Amino acid sequence: MKVILTGSIAFDYLMKFPGLFKDHLLPEHLDKVSLSFLVPELSRRDGGVGANIAYNLAMLGGNACLFSTAGQDFPEYAKRLEAVGVDTSSVKIIPDKFTASFFATTDRSNAQIASFYTGAMANAAELSLHEAPYEPDDFVMISPTDPAAMARYIEEAMQLGLKTLFDPGQQVISVDADLLRRGLETAHGLFVNEYEFELIQKHTGFSAKSLLEKPVFSVITLGEKGARVHSAEDEVVVPALKNLNIKDPTGVGDAFRGGFLRGYLGGLSLKTCAEMGTITAAACIQEDGTQIHRLTWDEFVIEYRKHFDDQSELDRIRK
Repeated sequence: MKVILTGSIAFDYLMKFPGLFKDHLLPEHLDKVSLSFLVPELSRRDGGVGANIAYNLAMLGGNACLFSTAGQDFPEYAKRLEAVGVDTSSVKIIPDKFTASFFATTDRSNAQIASFYTGAMANAAELSLHEAPYEPDDFVMISPTDPAAMARYIEEAMQLGLKTLFDPGQQVISVDADLLRRGLETAHGLFVNEYEFELIQKHTGFSAKSLLEKPVFSVITLGEKGARVHSAEDEVVVPALKNLNIKDPTGVGDAFRGGFLRGYLGGLSLKTCAEMGTITAAACIQEDGTQIHRLTWDEFVIEYRKHFDDQSELDRIRK
């Protein structure tokens, strides 16, 4: 059993602003804002939602197939993903474009201002899930990429009888309400953060109750408050870890998803899955980049058991 990950592949250009954005925003003049922040730090890291989730899932021994588009600058990046076990054979290279790029500036409070260059991601709709190396029990994760591609994959997953994991993320504000409704109506699982959950309700007209009744499970990440997992049987809240050496929040939600999915593919309880996501997210946020952290399975289990009690569930999926 594997997850076919359709989200973006990108390079992250990460900058640190030593002050606070809020100190330079004038609420009465937001209609003519013109700001430039001097940043003393810049790093280029491997990123993209699909690639980040794939990295974390494969790092923990899960079966991750990256199904996306990248540019002429992808080959070295592909080697780094393959080194942790990600299957990149289904990535389509667009030879006359560069890989998508994410430009993010983070201030002292971890507030973030970002821009995204689509690059090869704009060609994602050229890929068809009919060409993916799927098996009947596989999952397809619909994560942020070109909106036309997201719409295509939702319909094709239904045609192929594949279970979808709907993760609209930053594209909530870019895709139309019909795509959101269709993604929710067909989803086996939903992943959103607290703010995205509110936006989806606004854009679709669904109430929180009706929205949560649609997927088999829904995961709402709550930042420093942890994560909430809903299912027909239960609702659990898993706290975030405290006293972390936070370096950069970019990709933390993706890391959570990768850890969660490793447990879910192994048939573990939703509570344990969320706790696994929490440990993976904590490892990510303490590094300056989305794919810098590295844990062997044994190291992961040791770290997990410092904070949570899995009732020996993790022994069922030992790498």
